Amino acid sequence: MADVATTVPTILGLQVRSRAGRRLLRHRGALVGGFLIAFFVVLAAAAPLFATHDPLATDWLAVRKAPSLAHWMGTDEIGRDVYSRLVWGTRTSLLAGVISVAFALSVGVPLGVLSGYFGGWTDTVISRCNEALLSCPFLILAIAFAAFLGPSLTNAMIAIGLSAAPIFVRLARGQTLVVKSEEYVDGARAVGLAHPRILWRYILPNIFPPLLVQATLTIATAIIAEASLSFLGLGQQPPSPSWGSMLSIAKNFLIQAPWMSIWPGVGIFLVVFGFNLLGDGLRDALDPRGD
Repeated sequence: MADVATTVPTILGLQVRSRAGRRLLRHRGALVGGFLIAFFVVLAAAAPLFATHDPLATDWLAVRKAPSLAHWMGTDEIGRDVYSRLVWGTRTSLLAGVISVAFALSVGVPLGVLSGYFGGWTDTVISRCNEALLSCPFLILAIAFAAFLGPSLTNAMIAIGLSAAPIFVRLARGQTLVVKSEEYVDGARAVGLAHPRILWRYILPNIFPPLLVQATLTIATAIIAEASLSFLGLGQQPPSPSWGSMLSIAKNFLIQAPWMSIWPGVGIFLVVFGFNLLGDGLRDALDPRGD
């Protein structure tokens, strides 16, 4: 009986993943989003190769110069190359998005699973605290945490992760409530499997797809949040390049040097657009009601 309880969900899981992979490859939006994300990941990973100048080097003879062969995207208020700073800022934005969401998952998913699986007072305490956090707007909560922790990229990632964690607590709890009532989970309990094994073997694998979709979409939100915190001076600190801090400086030169704000804005738009497209594609591909 234990073998049956283990084999059935495994076979079904392989079939679902196979169908989901085929749907994802047929989803044009997901392919476009995946291409954009892959482009920015390569750009961030190989930033020293793609950058044409030192992102911190100043040139007082080339202050706020328009785009040219020497400086493809122009220079900023102290003569730094905008293109090189944009390339290095890609690494900051992607790291902030991925690490903060990974932190949110590591905090939110265990709490949500425990809340949904055990119920009772555990569910009551976790749910009430989570609802209190969800009542605050995400960005306002992130700003409050970042202001409390202090201005730095690390603290900004922690603040964004803490602010995003309630989303995953709620989602993991809801999915756990659905999965724990399935017959194969009842079978696992009937043969005497311990709670940790049931959670690891049956609950977590079956709540993973919606968590993956939500994580992909939340990375896009986290990148915007990091840019917002850096814009306010609570994220990456000068002179290190960050798209948000570049926009913060560029707002003072919108008329004299519009290229200072255009390129970081385009970068934020494209990477967020890519994650949203990929997230939508994953949601459609993992939908069990799909063809």
